[in-house]
Parts: sequence; C-alpha cells; structure tokens
Amino acid sequence: MIIDSHMHCGVQNSDLPIETIREYLGRAGIDGACLYAPVEDIYDRYDWNFRDNAGWIQCRQRANRYVLDIQNTDPNFHAYYFVWNDFRREELSRGYRGVKWHRHEHEPVYNYDDPRCEEFLQEIYRLGLPIVLEESFENTRYMVKRIDGRTPVIIPHLGGLNGGFQAILRSGMWDSKTVYADTALASSGEISAFLDRYGSDRLLFGSDFPFGFPYEEIEKIARLRLDPDDFDRVSGENILRLLRLEKTGGTDSGEDRK
Repeated sequence: MIIDSHMHCGVQNSDLPIETIREYLGRAGIDGACLYAPVEDIYDRYDWNFRDNAGWIQCRQRANRYVLDIQNTDPNFHAYYFVWNDFRREELSRGYRGVKWHRHEHEPVYNYDDPRCEEFLQEIYRLGLPIVLEESFENTRYMVKRIDGRTPVIIPHLGGLNGGFQAILRSGMWDSKTVYADTALASSGEISAFLDRYGSDRLLFGSDFPFGFPYEEIEKIARLRLDPDDFDRVSGENILRLLRLEKTGGTDSGEDRK
C-alpha cells in the first residue's frame, strides 16, 4: 500500500473535506492517508497572546472527532489527535493512531511546564502513539530529549520547519532509532541525503496537503528510482509499522495496543 502520512482534513475554518482528500489520493494512485486537523481549527496561530476559551475548545474537539470518524468508517485512513494546551489525555483512548504536536516561531506556545503536559505525554507512552513534532528548533530538541525514545517522534518536512534540514542533521536528533522524518515538501537532495545516511527504515512519504499535492510528492519519491524494497518502505510500510497495522489493509496486526 501507498500511504500519504501527512494530510490536513477539516471543514470548519478550512475547506478540506474528506471527499476532496479522496479525489487527490485517487488521482495519485495512493491507497490511504494519515489525517490531521487544520491548524486553523486548533488555535489562533496569528495571535501571539492567544488564550484558549470554550469556543476554541469546542472547535478543536469537533476537528479531531471529524478525522476520527473518518478512520472509524474507512480503515485506510488514520486519525491523529491534534493537541493543544488543554492536554485532554482522555481523548487519546478513543482510538487515535498518533498525535500531532505543532507550532511555528512567533505563534502561541505550548505550556510545557503544565503538569497536564507530562500527564498527556505519559498517556502517549502508555499507548505507544507516534508524535508528529513540528516545532521551533530549540523546542524540537527539547522535546526529543524529554521523550527520550519512549515513543516514536516524526520530524516532518525533513526538518524544513523545525529549523531546517541541516540544523536537524547536525544536531544528531536523527541518530536516535526512534526519531523518524517525513518527506513532505522536502527537496529531492534532502531526501537522498537522509537515505544515504540513515537508510530507508525511518523515512515516511507525505505531501502536507493542501500545501503539497499527493501526486506531485509521490512522483518526487518515484524519480529517485529507489530499490523496490526501499520505495515500499518509504511509501507505506514504515508508517503502517509505526501505527502497528498490517501493510495490506487498515486492520490491527494482532499486537494489541498497551
């Protein structure tokens, strides 16, 4: 199977319904995807002084439940829980297959010192959920060290929005066997450099739709003319292994979640 490991899907403050996702995947011959709510449904990224409120909490809950409902009706779609500062750890037991942890420089910050943050992380570890971590360089390094291999971490865009590919490479974060990367919007040179250094076991194909398009991003991987086994790992097998799903469908592999 080919799985796009990085797509945004939501219908509140963005017009990204699952019907549109299916159309783009079908055009590219891609079998399924990992779905994250759009940032615009999670917090006001343009307000440095953003303070959460009941309206945003409800919007966030609806956004996360939307992708979870899709997963519950189609086993080839995999819902990630997009976390913000309410750190609702009880939500993780609903069946989400990963966690999206996201902010950019000059955006509102995560309350890393909040005890609920640590409780949320402990629940992630217990369930064995991968974290897609898109943060500033310093906060990425802080979180990788804090997590310390207790659950897989995926750095998206080959580090492009986490301080840059070279900065992440020089930091040695990818030297850890539990730190992965996705290819969304990365250059062919960066993809090749990662593969040359670390091999194909920890690289995941992704498009970052709607910012990238699945058919263009998978073609970028195809143009590298990888060994078929390497292509299969990058295009689908690695993410399904991380999610503990069989590679020929969306059903559980038999290894129960903790």
